[in-house]
Amino acid sequence: MRLSNKTAIVTGGASGFGAGIVRKFHAEGAKVLIADLNTELAEELAAELGDGVRVCTTNVAKAADVDAMTQAALSAFGQIDILVNNAGTTHLPAPMEEVSEEDFDKVIAVNVKSVYLTAKSIVPLMKARKTGAILNVASTAGVSPRPRLNWYNASKGWMNNATKGMAVELAPDGVRVNAINPVAGETPLLKMFMGEDTPEVRAKFLSTIPLGRFSTPEDMGNAACYLCSDEASMVTGVCMEVDGGRCI
Repeated sequence: MRLSNKTAIVTGGASGFGAGIVRKFHAEGAKVLIADLNTELAEELAAELGDGVRVCTTNVAKAADVDAMTQAALSAFGQIDILVNNAGTTHLPAPMEEVSEEDFDKVIAVNVKSVYLTAKSIVPLMKARKTGAILNVASTAGVSPRPRLNWYNASKGWMNNATKGMAVELAPDGVRVNAINPVAGETPLLKMFMGEDTPEVRAKFLSTIPLGRFSTPEDMGNAACYLCSDEASMVTGVCMEVDGGRCI
Protein backbone atom coordinates (compact mmCIF):
# COMPACT_ATOMS: atom_id res chain seq x y z
CA MET A 1 0.00 0.00 0.00
CA ARG A 2 2.50 2.56 -1.23
CA LEU A 3 -0.04 5.41 -1.24
CA SER A 4 -1.70 4.65 2.08
CA ASN A 5 -3.05 7.81 3.75
CA LYS A 6 -2.47 9.81 0.55
CA THR A 7 -5.12 11.75 -1.33
CA ALA A 8 -5.03 12.41 -5.06
CA ILE A 9 -6.76 14.27 -7.86
CA VAL A 10 -6.57 12.68 -11.32
CA THR A 11 -7.84 14.89 -14.13
CA GLY A 12 -9.27 13.02 -17.10
CA GLY A 13 -9.47 10.04 -14.78
CA ALA A 14 -12.62 8.43 -16.17
CA SER A 15 -11.00 6.58 -19.06
CA GLY A 16 -7.75 5.61 -20.77
CA PHE A 17 -4.46 6.29 -19.00
CA GLY A 18 -6.25 8.33 -16.34
CA ALA A 19 -8.45 5.41 -15.36
CA GLY A 20 -5.37 3.20 -15.15
CA ILE A 21 -3.80 5.69 -12.76
CA VAL A 22 -6.99 5.91 -10.68
CA ARG A 23 -7.18 2.10 -10.40
CA LYS A 24 -3.53 1.78 -9.35
CA PHE A 25 -3.72 4.63 -6.83
CA HIS A 26 -6.85 3.12 -5.28
CA ALA A 27 -5.26 -0.33 -5.12
CA GLU A 28 -2.25 1.19 -3.35
CA GLY A 29 -4.40 2.82 -0.66
CA ALA A 30 -4.99 6.36 -1.90
CA LYS A 31 -8.25 8.26 -1.77
CA VAL A 32 -8.89 9.59 -5.27
CA LEU A 33 -11.00 12.32 -6.83
CA ILE A 34 -11.76 11.66 -10.51
CA ALA A 35 -12.06 15.02 -12.27
CA ASP A 36 -13.56 14.57 -15.72
CA LEU A 37 -16.15 16.02 -18.09
CA ASN A 38 -17.56 12.52 -18.66
CA THR A 39 -19.43 12.31 -15.37
CA GLU A 40 -21.27 9.12 -16.25
CA LEU A 41 -18.08 7.19 -17.01
CA ALA A 42 -16.36 8.63 -13.93
CA GLU A 43 -19.24 7.56 -11.70
CA GLU A 44 -19.15 4.05 -13.18
CA LEU A 45 -15.46 3.76 -12.28
CA ALA A 46 -16.05 5.18 -8.80
CA ALA A 47 -18.89 2.71 -8.20
CA GLU A 48 -16.68 -0.15 -9.35
CA LEU A 49 -13.80 0.80 -7.06
CA GLY A 50 -15.95 1.71 -4.05
CA ASP A 51 -14.85 3.53 -0.90
CA GLY A 52 -12.40 6.38 -1.19
CA VAL A 53 -13.18 7.38 -4.78
CA ARG A 54 -15.14 10.54 -5.55
CA VAL A 55 -16.20 12.27 -8.76
CA CYS A 56 -16.18 15.94 -9.76
CA THR A 57 -17.41 17.11 -13.16
CA THR A 58 -14.57 19.34 -14.34
CA ASN A 59 -13.54 21.28 -17.42
CA VAL A 60 -9.82 21.68 -16.69
CA ALA A 61 -9.58 24.63 -19.09
CA LYS A 62 -11.91 26.75 -16.92
CA ALA A 63 -10.63 28.39 -13.74
CA ALA A 64 -13.96 28.17 -11.93
CA ASP A 65 -14.19 24.43 -12.59
CA VAL A 66 -10.62 23.85 -11.41
CA ASP A 67 -11.23 25.81 -8.21
CA ALA A 68 -14.44 23.82 -7.62
CA MET A 69 -12.46 20.60 -8.16
CA THR A 70 -9.93 21.70 -5.54
CA GLN A 71 -12.67 22.52 -3.05
CA ALA A 72 -14.39 19.18 -3.73
CA ALA A 73 -11.16 17.34 -2.92
CA LEU A 74 -10.61 19.35 0.25
CA SER A 75 -14.20 18.79 1.35
CA ALA A 76 -13.95 15.05 0.71
CA PHE A 77 -10.43 14.34 1.93
CA GLY A 78 -9.22 17.35 3.94
CA GLN A 79 -5.98 17.69 2.00
CA ILE A 80 -4.42 17.17 -1.44
CA ASP A 81 -1.19 15.15 -1.50
CA ILE A 82 -1.02 14.27 -5.19
CA LEU A 83 -2.14 16.04 -8.37
CA VAL A 84 -2.08 14.19 -11.69
CA ASN A 85 -2.56 16.46 -14.72
CA ASN A 86 -3.71 13.73 -17.09
CA ALA A 87 -6.56 15.37 -19.04
CA GLY A 88 -5.51 15.90 -22.63
CA THR A 89 -6.70 16.19 -26.20
CA THR A 90 -5.30 16.37 -29.71
CA HIS A 91 -6.15 17.50 -33.20
CA LEU A 92 -6.49 15.10 -36.11
CA PRO A 93 -3.30 14.49 -38.11
CA ALA A 94 -2.95 17.27 -40.68
CA PRO A 95 -0.35 19.63 -42.17
CA MET A 96 0.39 22.25 -39.54
CA GLU A 97 -1.05 25.11 -41.57
CA GLU A 98 -4.34 23.27 -42.09
CA VAL A 99 -5.20 22.69 -38.41
CA SER A 100 -8.13 24.96 -37.58
CA GLU A 101 -7.78 27.77 -35.08
CA GLU A 102 -10.58 26.16 -33.08
CA ASP A 103 -8.66 22.88 -32.80
CA PHE A 104 -5.44 24.71 -31.94
CA ASP A 105 -7.19 26.65 -29.17
CA LYS A 106 -8.72 23.46 -27.79
CA VAL A 107 -5.34 21.69 -27.64
CA ILE A 108 -3.68 24.64 -25.88
CA ALA A 109 -6.56 25.07 -23.44
CA VAL A 110 -6.71 21.43 -22.37
CA ASN A 111 -3.03 20.47 -22.57
CA VAL A 112 -1.36 23.73 -21.54
CA LYS A 113 -3.69 26.14 -19.75
CA SER A 114 -5.02 23.38 -17.50
CA VAL A 115 -1.55 22.86 -15.96
CA TYR A 116 -1.37 26.58 -15.20
CA LEU A 117 -4.87 26.57 -13.68
CA THR A 118 -4.31 23.52 -11.46
CA ALA A 119 -0.98 24.97 -10.29
CA LYS A 120 -2.64 28.27 -9.47
CA SER A 121 -5.30 26.48 -7.44
CA ILE A 122 -3.36 23.68 -5.75
CA VAL A 123 0.32 24.67 -5.50
CA PRO A 124 -0.37 27.22 -2.70
CA LEU A 125 -1.95 24.43 -0.63
CA MET A 126 1.05 22.16 -1.14
CA LYS A 127 3.51 24.96 -0.38
CA ALA A 128 1.68 25.71 2.86
CA ARG A 129 2.02 22.06 3.94
CA LYS A 130 5.60 21.78 2.62
CA THR A 131 4.77 18.56 0.82
CA GLY A 132 3.16 17.31 -2.36
CA ALA A 133 3.67 15.47 -5.63
CA ILE A 134 2.54 16.68 -9.04
CA LEU A 135 2.61 14.43 -12.10
CA ASN A 136 2.09 15.76 -15.61
CA VAL A 137 1.09 13.24 -18.28
CA ALA A 138 2.91 14.41 -21.39
CA SER A 139 3.73 12.26 -24.44
CA THR A 140 6.54 10.89 -26.55
CA ALA A 141 5.24 13.46 -29.05
CA GLY A 142 6.82 16.10 -26.83
CA VAL A 143 10.21 14.35 -27.02
CA SER A 144 10.29 12.94 -30.55
CA PRO A 145 7.61 14.77 -32.56
CA ARG A 146 5.55 13.00 -35.21
CA PRO A 147 4.72 14.74 -38.51
CA ARG A 148 1.19 16.14 -38.91
CA LEU A 149 0.63 16.40 -35.14
CA ASN A 150 2.62 19.61 -34.82
CA TRP A 151 0.52 21.63 -32.37
CA TYR A 152 -0.16 18.58 -30.19
CA ASN A 153 3.59 17.85 -30.18
CA ALA A 154 4.26 21.44 -29.15
CA SER A 155 1.74 21.32 -26.30
CA LYS A 156 3.40 18.21 -24.85
CA GLY A 157 6.86 19.66 -25.30
CA TRP A 158 5.60 22.64 -23.32
CA MET A 159 4.42 20.26 -20.61
CA ASN A 160 7.84 18.62 -20.33
CA ASN A 161 9.54 21.99 -20.03
CA ALA A 162 6.94 23.23 -17.54
CA THR A 163 7.56 20.10 -15.45
CA LYS A 164 11.25 20.89 -15.10
CA GLY A 165 10.60 24.54 -14.33
CA MET A 166 7.97 23.68 -11.74
CA ALA A 167 10.30 21.12 -10.15
CA VAL A 168 13.13 23.61 -9.71
CA GLU A 169 10.89 26.32 -8.32
CA LEU A 170 8.92 24.12 -5.94
CA ALA A 171 11.75 21.94 -4.61
CA PRO A 172 12.52 24.29 -1.68
CA ASP A 173 8.87 23.97 -0.65
CA GLY A 174 9.01 20.16 -0.51
CA VAL A 175 6.88 19.71 -3.64
CA ARG A 176 8.09 17.28 -6.31
CA VAL A 177 7.04 17.58 -9.97
CA ASN A 178 7.59 14.89 -12.59
CA ALA A 179 6.13 13.84 -15.94
CA ILE A 180 5.55 10.61 -17.82
CA ASN A 181 5.82 10.37 -21.60
CA PRO A 182 3.67 7.49 -22.85
CA VAL A 183 3.59 6.33 -26.42
CA ALA A 184 0.09 5.99 -27.87
CA GLY A 185 -2.09 3.39 -26.19
CA GLU A 186 -5.51 1.80 -26.20
CA THR A 187 -7.28 4.99 -25.19
CA PRO A 188 -10.06 7.14 -26.71
CA LEU A 189 -7.37 9.31 -28.37
CA LEU A 190 -5.67 6.47 -30.29
CA LYS A 191 -7.81 6.80 -33.39
CA MET A 192 -7.23 10.57 -33.45
CA PHE A 193 -3.45 10.10 -33.25
CA MET A 194 -3.43 7.62 -36.11
CA GLY A 195 -6.02 9.41 -38.25
CA GLU A 196 -7.73 6.08 -38.91
CA ASP A 197 -7.74 2.79 -37.02
CA THR A 198 -7.01 -0.03 -39.45
CA PRO A 199 -4.77 -3.11 -39.11
CA GLU A 200 -2.35 -1.58 -41.61
CA VAL A 201 -2.08 1.75 -39.77
CA ARG A 202 -1.69 -0.05 -36.44
CA ALA A 203 1.08 -2.25 -37.84
CA LYS A 204 2.94 0.79 -39.17
CA PHE A 205 2.57 2.60 -35.84
CA LEU A 206 3.71 -0.44 -33.82
CA SER A 207 6.77 -0.86 -36.03
CA THR A 208 8.18 2.33 -34.47
CA ILE A 209 7.99 0.89 -30.93
CA PRO A 210 10.90 -1.50 -30.17
CA LEU A 211 8.95 -3.49 -27.58
CA GLY A 212 6.23 -3.96 -30.16
CA ARG A 213 3.11 -2.90 -28.29
CA PHE A 214 1.14 0.16 -27.28
CA SER A 215 1.29 1.68 -23.80
CA THR A 216 -1.47 0.43 -21.51
CA PRO A 217 -3.36 2.16 -18.70
CA GLU A 218 -1.65 -0.31 -16.33
CA ASP A 219 1.79 0.80 -17.55
CA MET A 220 0.89 4.41 -16.78
CA GLY A 221 -0.60 3.49 -13.40
CA ASN A 222 2.56 1.68 -12.35
CA ALA A 223 4.85 4.54 -13.41
CA ALA A 224 2.61 7.16 -11.85
CA CYS A 225 2.40 5.24 -8.58
CA TYR A 226 6.17 5.14 -8.26
CA LEU A 227 6.72 8.79 -9.11
CA CYS A 228 3.98 9.96 -6.72
CA SER A 229 4.99 7.67 -3.85
CA ASP A 230 7.56 8.27 -1.12
CA GLU A 231 9.78 5.73 -2.89
CA ALA A 232 10.56 8.53 -5.35
CA SER A 233 11.30 11.12 -2.66
CA MET A 234 14.60 12.01 -4.37
CA VAL A 235 13.09 12.19 -7.85
CA THR A 236 11.92 15.52 -9.25
CA GLY A 237 12.04 17.18 -12.66
CA VAL A 238 12.11 13.81 -14.43
CA CYS A 239 10.21 13.29 -17.68
CA MET A 240 10.05 9.51 -17.76
CA GLU A 241 9.53 7.81 -21.11
CA VAL A 242 7.13 4.90 -20.67
CA ASP A 243 7.16 4.10 -24.35
CA GLY A 244 8.62 0.68 -25.12
CA GLY A 245 11.76 2.33 -26.50
CA ARG A 246 9.96 4.62 -28.96
CA CYS A 247 12.22 7.60 -28.20
CA ILE A 248 15.57 5.81 -28.39
